Amino acid sequence: MARGELIKKLLASHGRDDEFRAVAELIIGEEERKGNVALARSLRKVLDASASTPAAQSSRPRGLAPLIPFPDAAAELVERIEPTHVLGDVVLSADNVRVLKGLVEEFRRAEDIQRKALPVRSRVLFCGPPGTGKTLTAEVFAAELKLPFFVVKLDRLISSFLGETAGNVRKVFEFARKQPCVVFLDEFDALARARDDASEHSELRRVVNSLLLFIERIKPNGFLVAATNLEDSIDSAIFRRFDEVMWFDLPTKAQIGQFLKRKFRNVQVDVDPATFIDAFAEYSLADIERACLQAIKAPIIARRVKVEAGDMQGAVKDMVRRRRGRARRKS
Repeated sequence: MARGELIKKLLASHGRDDEFRAVAELIIGEEERKGNVALARSLRKVLDASASTPAAQSSRPRGLAPLIPFPDAAAELVERIEPTHVLGDVVLSADNVRVLKGLVEEFRRAEDIQRKALPVRSRVLFCGPPGTGKTLTAEVFAAELKLPFFVVKLDRLISSFLGETAGNVRKVFEFARKQPCVVFLDEFDALARARDDASEHSELRRVVNSLLLFIERIKPNGFLVAATNLEDSIDSAIFRRFDEVMWFDLPTKAQIGQFLKRKFRNVQVDVDPATFIDAFAEYSLADIERACLQAIKAPIIARRVKVEAGDMQGAVKDMVRRRRGRARRKS
């Protein structure tokens, strides 16, 4: 967003703590992205100090939760990741591209939509097998929105202490509500297991109950994005709490061809990578990328210039070998 527009929004939000802080965080984020770290740190210090003054607290409407110092309250539970990919780096179905673009446009016109007393979609669930691009898509989504990207640390979120996990979940959701950002919660099934699963203990069922409440009530300044490889294990009530659900499948042959073209566009080859499309069928994009990188590195190791057919064949053989190894472990 242009600096002038941000300043106008900042002035317009004066007296409304949540909105004012959200716009101020956008300005600080812009300075961080420009490399003006000292200025950003100074602005954040002033912002946090002003939010904690008696005058600011007394002017806050009754019932409004105190502002969370950014990002200290959730620092142990979330990690900021700088996006390094763009939309052209991810291979998505036409449906998923359409949904993502719709969400971005809706976010950009949020004020116009809210002025008509209509809700803005801000809670998205990604479902699909491992390696199909869910995490990469969340990163690219944040980049398209020009919002900071935070990944929830699942190992810190889930506590061995009774009752602490629900408290940690509340902190993350409060963080997502206050900060203009994309918060990404991977392996969501670890928290949202079906409550009728006899193997789960009562504490986790209480966490799911809390989770349902948090998702239903949250109205983030940005987006809450959750992802799961095990959609069948998620409590059925969870799906209704999300504004949008996107499904990620193994790539089609057309998508594999598109991916290979991008992967080898700056690489000298003696073989057309497209001839290996059938060999890559039924594999995830993560598996295919690993094989491509192996083939690309082969001539460098052998002190050759071009990728040869043997390099691709060897990479495919190793890909098949890894799948057999995974199948053996499961059995």
